[in-house]
Amino acid sequence: MDGGGEAGLLSTAGGGGFASTGVGIGTGLLGTGLGAASATTGFGGAAGLFSTAGGTGVASVGFGLAAGLVEAGTGVAFVTLGGGGTDLPSYYEKFGGFVISAAIDKYVYISANTMFQPGYLLKYAKTEHVDTLDDIEHDLIREVLRHQEIEPHLEVVSIADVPAGTGLGSSGSFTVGLLHALHAHRRLHIGAEDLTRMACDIEMRILGQPCGRQDQYIAAHGGMLCQEYRTDGSVSVSPLKVGEATLRDLDENLMLFFTGYSRSASDVLGDQKARSQEDDKEMLDNLHFIKELGLKIRDTLEKGDTPAFAELMHEHWMHKKVRSAMITNRRINDLYDHAREHGALGGKLVGAGGGGFLLFYTHDRRRLRKAMADEGLREMDFSFDFDGSVVILRN
Repeated sequence: MDGGGEAGLLSTAGGGGFASTGVGIGTGLLGTGLGAASATTGFGGAAGLFSTAGGTGVASVGFGLAAGLVEAGTGVAFVTLGGGGTDLPSYYEKFGGFVISAAIDKYVYISANTMFQPGYLLKYAKTEHVDTLDDIEHDLIREVLRHQEIEPHLEVVSIADVPAGTGLGSSGSFTVGLLHALHAHRRLHIGAEDLTRMACDIEMRILGQPCGRQDQYIAAHGGMLCQEYRTDGSVSVSPLKVGEATLRDLDENLMLFFTGYSRSASDVLGDQKARSQEDDKEMLDNLHFIKELGLKIRDTLEKGDTPAFAELMHEHWMHKKVRSAMITNRRINDLYDHAREHGALGGKLVGAGGGGFLLFYTHDRRRLRKAMADEGLREMDFSFDFDGSVVILRN
């Protein structure tokens, strides 16, 4: 999620770790009473329980076909393939920006339900039951509900496949998914572009977060998305034109590994924003290079030259990591070098920096997987998502 912010407010429901989700008939229960349920915090599919009223959270979730008085929407996690950081207004309003993002099959699930009790009942990493909007602690939920003029007697439940602060765009996905669920709750249709604009307005203008806009765009649209940010504030989006063979190559050879810790992107992005506004030459030259490299990555992928893409990933990381002292540390650098010594042809730390996931391209998955496991890193298997935010259940 280069250039995107994390608010630190999403987690797998019921605690740390990763939620494992399965979507299909008979794999879970979507109902109206979230009771105590066993949590599965590792990777892999497992049946679980997701519902809309009280109790302990669940880290392993299966969605089945069951009647429930609930609307559920999703937001999509993603990885940046090129140009990350040039989607911040502090840069593109002066020079224009270009980013390529790829949505992956890791989701934020959000349900909205009318309840009989007064007030707002909110369940995410913690539970809030408050009388008024002003009493809500969760910044994004509070401002989304205020923006949408949502009256009390509402319950919102959120679970996620990945925790916040890991560079996969969870805060942008959360905002998009919540907006989508609330529109479905009121039986209103909303398109991807409107979802994006609303989410950006809430996060950037209302809450003043120093984030970029790619998080919201890719969460709403899905797919592999080229985004051109113009100096007048307008944005042009188009799909990355890759063939089936290239898509299959990327799906088979890209790997994600969790570094073991998360971080807030606000400090890193706040530093970038301040230095860009001050016309800091070192910062601007770095972002100029990253933008041009993003355009080169687009052309390389559209030609189907994935080995060259891997080399460009490495070049990207070499420049990104010197952008700010907060982006990397000795542990991350050592892990990256270790991966390069054991089959990774190129890679980078996804997101603003400081923690989260390492993304690598390799032709020897088994060797790289073992090397990372020896260092204590866990792999998160993924595929690409081409649907974006969707309503998965409607009352």
